[in-house]
Amino acid sequence: MFIGRKMELSFLEEKYKSKEGQLIVLYGRRRVGKTETLKEFCKGKPHIFYSCRECTDRQQLLSYSEKVLKAGIPAAQYIHEFQDWESAITSSLELPGNGKKLLVIDEFPYMCRANGSIPSILQNLWDSSLKNADIMIILCGSAMSFIEKEILAEKNPLYGRATGIYKMTEMPFSDVIKFFPDYPPEDQITVYAILGGIPHYLKQFDHRISVEENIRKNILTKGSVLYSEVEFLLRQELRETAVYNTIIEAIALGNTTLNDIFNKTQIEKSKLAVYLKNLMDLQIVIREFSVSDSVKERAKSNKGLYQLTDNFFRFWYSFVFTTYSDLEAGDTEGVMKYVVTPQLHEFTAFVFESLCRDYIRLLNRQEQLPYRYTKIGRWWGKITKLTDGGNGHKSRRTYETEIDIMAVDHQSKHYLLGECKYKASPFDLRDYKTLKSKWENTGDTECSFYLFSQSGFTEQVLQLEAEEKLVCISMDQMVSRFSKSSEYR
Repeated sequence: MFIGRKMELSFLEEKYKSKEGQLIVLYGRRRVGKTETLKEFCKGKPHIFYSCRECTDRQQLLSYSEKVLKAGIPAAQYIHEFQDWESAITSSLELPGNGKKLLVIDEFPYMCRANGSIPSILQNLWDSSLKNADIMIILCGSAMSFIEKEILAEKNPLYGRATGIYKMTEMPFSDVIKFFPDYPPEDQITVYAILGGIPHYLKQFDHRISVEENIRKNILTKGSVLYSEVEFLLRQELRETAVYNTIIEAIALGNTTLNDIFNKTQIEKSKLAVYLKNLMDLQIVIREFSVSDSVKERAKSNKGLYQLTDNFFRFWYSFVFTTYSDLEAGDTEGVMKYVVTPQLHEFTAFVFESLCRDYIRLLNRQEQLPYRYTKIGRWWGKITKLTDGGNGHKSRRTYETEIDIMAVDHQSKHYLLGECKYKASPFDLRDYKTLKSKWENTGDTECSFYLFSQSGFTEQVLQLEAEEKLVCISMDQMVSRFSKSSEYR
């Protein structure tokens, strides 16, 4: 059963309905679900779906010819193969049937690497005839740096020809839930914290068994698909895997500033910056800024925190990479019992916070918040508090702190602050006062407070909800709202 991808399918359908010729570039990291999404899109349409292989140009042309000729094009009556790419591509769009003809070339970079003239050939065909035909060509690829730096670059013959460019990212939590409809909300969040929104990973977990058993069976067991997945991906995309392993592990273990990563890895800072950029290009790492940082501040090299945006990478480097010797020796049970289980709740808490921010973004788009906020994120920095120094004197104390959620409406100067508690006990009055104290001495700006809790709220907090600008949202409420949302970003 195909799940989700409503935004992607809507984009493609809109392009397909156009009366003009369409040349679409759709790309994204491996395992994100590009191929399955395109297959779903092709259903009911006259199409050819060709998946390129890593082979010579001659072999690629033979394979392509076989695929096209079997599709029932007129040329199949008198030829057995095409002698050149011009005739092969042109004939591909002579499919029988009504409606716009559709050609999908999956893993297009393989074709280009075997024959560097392919972009020029396609450009000439497009400019001379195809752009005015009732056709749609989709070029798909996983090699993101190749797509961005070669296919879409100004120097490439195809530059400016694409009528649509779509970069696919992982599925949102609202779609991940649909893979595990029988799991309780806490388990759905835990699965998302472990696997993220990558369909290939989600399909490895069996919804009929517990999360813990899935971890043991499908990640920690040598020979399982996910056991070696990260190593495979890194080798596919990067050369110096030992260096990248060191950097990713450092970030997974909580070293998030450039200085922290440098101190942990001892990799020269100029080189480290390049490695981090490569990881960001692959959507493995993201550079996060405090919501209050200006564009100028964000440009500074020492600003921002490096986080693993890929949840599975974070899990793998936290629990598999660090216990690799034990797992290779077959001590799956020991690693699960003494390493994973004691830390899994704390590990999940980080992702719970991220989901709470996404929830605020969802409400913001649906205009369900007090204001329409222009910035939503996390805040960290220094605040100054006035304290009683005795004898009627006030003293100032400055200290570092952070706020889980901050939303800003620059026009009205209204702020929204949020606190997220992923713990077994209810969100209590002390938790609320701690959040409020971070705001009290920062000025007279109006502010609303949103509290998120895994285990509900104490009566004192619930009573305050009616009296103050305070909203309490339980984990179950949040997950339920996500499940009713068709899509969010």
